[in-house]
Amino acid sequence: MFALLITASLVCQTEANSPVPGKQVAQTATIRLTADDGSTRETKLHYLLFLPVGYSADEAQKWPLLLFLHGSGERGDDLELVKKHGPPKLVETKPDFPFVVVSPQCPKETRWNPHELAKLVDSLSNTLRIDKTRRYVTGLSMGGSGSWSLLAEYPGLFAAAVPICGRGETAAVEKMTKTPLWVFIGAKDKPELVAANESLVAALKKAGGNVQYTVYPEVGHDSWTQTYDDPRVWQWLLGQSSAAENK
Repeated sequence: MFALLITASLVCQTEANSPVPGKQVAQTATIRLTADDGSTRETKLHYLLFLPVGYSADEAQKWPLLLFLHGSGERGDDLELVKKHGPPKLVETKPDFPFVVVSPQCPKETRWNPHELAKLVDSLSNTLRIDKTRRYVTGLSMGGSGSWSLLAEYPGLFAAAVPICGRGETAAVEKMTKTPLWVFIGAKDKPELVAANESLVAALKKAGGNVQYTVYPEVGHDSWTQTYDDPRVWQWLLGQSSAAENK
């Protein structure tokens, strides 16, 4: 299994893809993974990058970073699909959205790889003006599961997380107790998924975790639209910060 990440280089394919404050542009990161046996492989992550409209106003200001993970329906090689839901949809009409938003696309027939995502976040944190005490992750459905996986594999990387209708491992809750969480799901989602979220939240609370849990009584699987349209979610995220920068 590929467990260690060695290098990541960001590649702008054309001058038109250079980051522009107030706009969302396509980018590519090349990431090299090294396995326990020393073998390596490279993978390319295509992603959308949004810089707030005020990003260039003060060269000394650092900004919070928000990693967004889409669901299974937006997988592929067309980044326009990623704009269907959540933050990459919001920033199309809100150039003052107060986060640097990173929205990668998962290839077809695959699921989110936490090691690739962590390296992407680490690389961008060092190349953009990012406040490393205010890095956040959110995702819906498959992306919610990807968010849980990232929290388990890289505790302390994010200051807070908003996983929506995803799946996590109760065995990993001890690694997540220091990360503030706001978990969302619809009561009319698949019964096994609702039960899994309830069990996960209960395990986190028992372990002393900092977790809020919102269940929409009349909502099915699409619990993300209401969540991402709620300004209180973004206000809550912006109020969370880690004790010290992760070097």
